[in-house]
Amino acid sequence: MAKRKGKGPTPKAEDRHWHGKRQKARAVKSARRTGTQTLGPGGRPKAGDSKDRAAGRPAGARRANGEVPELVTGRNPVVEALRAGVPGTALYVMSSTDERVRESIQLAADRRVPLLETGKNELDRLTDGAVHQGIALQVKPYRYAHPDDLLVGTAPLIVAVDGITDPRNLGAIVRSAAAFGAAGVVVPERRAAGVNAGAWKTSAGTLATVPVAQATNLTRQLKAYQKAGCFVAGLDAAGGVAVADLELASGPFVLVVGSEGKGLGRLVADTCDMLVTIPMPGKAESLNAGVAAGIALYEVSRLRS
Repeated sequence: MAKRKGKGPTPKAEDRHWHGKRQKARAVKSARRTGTQTLGPGGRPKAGDSKDRAAGRPAGARRANGEVPELVTGRNPVVEALRAGVPGTALYVMSSTDERVRESIQLAADRRVPLLETGKNELDRLTDGAVHQGIALQVKPYRYAHPDDLLVGTAPLIVAVDGITDPRNLGAIVRSAAAFGAAGVVVPERRAAGVNAGAWKTSAGTLATVPVAQATNLTRQLKAYQKAGCFVAGLDAAGGVAVADLELASGPFVLVVGSEGKGLGRLVADTCDMLVTIPMPGKAESLNAGVAAGIALYEVSRLRS
């Protein structure tokens, strides 16, 4: 029996000539709406985006100038970030049925943060599969100052941090720096906490007024401050002088704060002109880095006044 002549089996969508163009058009449309880069074939990030995914950043978030916006996800984290004044550039929302989501929408509207309605698939892609509970806040990348910009006035007070990896500690130090008149805070460029949503929240908004500078090499920067006439003192439990007794703090002064566990690095400690301490007659062996910085800056402010 002769076979019937027909059109044959229906080809799959991906095998049709128009499929690639349609997928590309959809990706471009999505990129325009969300402000992110388009994805490569099969929904995979284009070359160069793998590092962003490995670092927990939204796929395609890296911009031409190297800045990467951070995404705060989850109902509680987002509403807390907005309450704390964390600078957002976009609020992505699936639905407004939850009370915390509605408050986030209102706070974003009050701060003129753009509201973008989105679907689950799109939000999954933006958050790189993180648990988002239907809401995400895109945070503006922080613009760091140059360390030399903190040399203001005749007797600048500068805080440098070494080995601090918790953004909340950094935020607390910035808050104390603002309270006691410091010109700014210097952080190492690598292997250290940077300014993110956690730091913004802990700083209680003071990051908007106190500049944070990044140093490529903290030891080299401390030496540069010394050449500029600053006295550099490292806060260390083994210090031989109490902060309250350091009369040189009344002039151009840099206070270096180390991490709670390891303290100051060896090279940083060797670079300091002197190591100072906070006397603790109690039973605690050490203080949280943020708390120690606050106490030391209070004593320094008394000497300077």
